[in-house]
Amino acid sequence: MSTLTALARARAARGGRAVPITAVRHVHVSDEPLVVIPLMQAGEAAAPLAVMAGTDRDAPTLLVVAQPRNRDQRFEFLTAFAELLVPYIDARRQHTETVEATKNHEEWERCTDAPQLILPNPGGVEALRLLGRSARFRTVDGPYPVDARVPLLGRYLTWFADDRAPMPGSSVCLALTSVLAQHWATGQSALEDQHLPALLSWIDPPDGMSGAAAALLAEDPDAVPPAGPATDPAFDTGVLAPLVRAQEEARAADDMRAVAKAEEELRAALAAQLEPTWETVWRGIDVLRAMPAAASDELRWQVDRGRFTDFMTGIEDGAPPQPKRPSAVAAARRLADLESAQQSYDRTQAIDDPLVLARYRVGGEAFAGRITFVDAERQEIKGKRAWPRPLVVMQTQDEVILRPGVKLASPARVNQTVRLLAVRPAEAGGFEVELELQSGMGRGKTPEAGSVPAVGEERCYATFLAEQRGTRPELPDADQTPWTHGGPPWPHVARAEDQAEEWR
Repeated sequence: MSTLTALARARAARGGRAVPITAVRHVHVSDEPLVVIPLMQAGEAAAPLAVMAGTDRDAPTLLVVAQPRNRDQRFEFLTAFAELLVPYIDARRQHTETVEATKNHEEWERCTDAPQLILPNPGGVEALRLLGRSARFRTVDGPYPVDARVPLLGRYLTWFADDRAPMPGSSVCLALTSVLAQHWATGQSALEDQHLPALLSWIDPPDGMSGAAAALLAEDPDAVPPAGPATDPAFDTGVLAPLVRAQEEARAADDMRAVAKAEEELRAALAAQLEPTWETVWRGIDVLRAMPAAASDELRWQVDRGRFTDFMTGIEDGAPPQPKRPSAVAAARRLADLESAQQSYDRTQAIDDPLVLARYRVGGEAFAGRITFVDAERQEIKGKRAWPRPLVVMQTQDEVILRPGVKLASPARVNQTVRLLAVRPAEAGGFEVELELQSGMGRGKTPEAGSVPAVGEERCYATFLAEQRGTRPELPDADQTPWTHGGPPWPHVARAEDQAEEWR
C-alpha cells in the first residue's frame, strides 16, 4: 500500500465515505457484459450449486443443481450453462477488422469485439476456473459421455478465469471487488473490501447514511446474502440442507409431484440468495461507467480482442485443450508475459492518471515542477559530431532524493530520455533540478520544434518511465527443454484418465 493510499483510507474512515484514488477508470467496461454470479456447494471442489447470469439487468437466468454431488445433474447444469455462454461468445466473433502488417507481424483479422465476464469477487473467478478444469477434458463418448458443449465450455471458462483474469490490464474477466478497490480507498481493511455489498456501501452509501454505517448493515448475512461463491453456513444448515433432503426423499419415493415442489422451493431459496448480489453487481457497473475511461483503455481492449481472436482461431484449427500442468517452457513464457504486462499496466496508469503518478512522487520515484531555465543550444561533442544536449532547470516543491546520473522520462514525452545532472536547494524553498535531454529531439544538429520544454511549463519526470521495457527471455523450443526441467513434453494424446478429477 502506498503512502497516499494509506492517507486516503484514513480520510475515508474519518469522513465516512470512500475516497477516489484514481482520476480515470483503468479497466474497460463493455456495452454488454455478461454478469455471472456462481454459488458452490460447501465441502467439495467444483460442485456447482447455482449460477445467475445474463446481459440484461432486468432478466437474469437462474441455473440450479438440485443435488450438486450428483455428477449427472452437475453436467446437465454445465450443458445449460454452455447454452447461455457459448452464444454470447460466438456473437463477439461475427465481425472482424483488418490489422495492417508490421515489422513483427503479418496482416491479420481481429475481432471487433470481445466477450467480458464480470463476477462479484475473486472467489467467483476461482469458481469458474474450477468448473473449467472439471469440464474441458470430458468426452462425448465412452463410459461417462457428456454433451459436446461441455468440454467447449470448459475451455472457454479456463481461458477467461485462468488465462486472462490474472493478466494485468486485461478486462475480459473482472472481479468487481478488485476493480472497485483499485479505484477507491475505503475506511476498512483490504480483506473487508472483498465483501462486495460492504465495499459498495462505502463508495455509494444510501442518502443520509455514512459509508461505515451502511457497510455494517451490509455485512449482516440475514439482511444481505453473501456475494458467493460460498454460501452462509446458517443458510446451508437451516434452508439448503432440508430442501435438498426433501427432494432426495421424494425422488426415492418416486413422488414426482413432491420432487417438483421441492425443486421449485430450492430454486426460490437460491434466487433469494442471488438476486441481491445481482442488483449489487449492476450497481457497481453503473459506478464504474460513471468514471471517464483512461486514455489507454482502448489500446488495452485491442490487446484483449487480439487474444480472443487467437484463442478462437486455435479452437477452430483443432488445438488441444489447455493442459492440466504447463510445460517448463510454457510456464517460463507465462511468467515473462505476466511481468511484462504488469510493467506496461503500471506505466500506462501513471501516464494516464495524475493521482496514480502522485503516488510515485510521494515515494520519491518522480517529481514535478515548473521549468525556470532552458539552454536549447547546448551540445555534447562525441568524436567529430556534435549532439544536441539541451539543459533544462526546473524548480519543484517535491523532495528529490534521486542521485545524479539517473535516467528519467516525462508523461508528456514518454519516449524522450532525460538525465539528472544535479539537485540543490532553491533560494525560494524546495529544490532546483538540472536535467539534460538526451533523446527524442530528432536527428538533426538542433532539436526539433516542440521537443524541448519552454520556460514556465509544468513538467513531471519519473524514473520508472525511463526504465527499459521487459523483453521476452531467450527460451528453447519445447522439444529442446533440458532434462533439468523435465525434458521435452510428450505430445498430447487424449486419454480416458484425463477426465479423472485430481484436486490437488
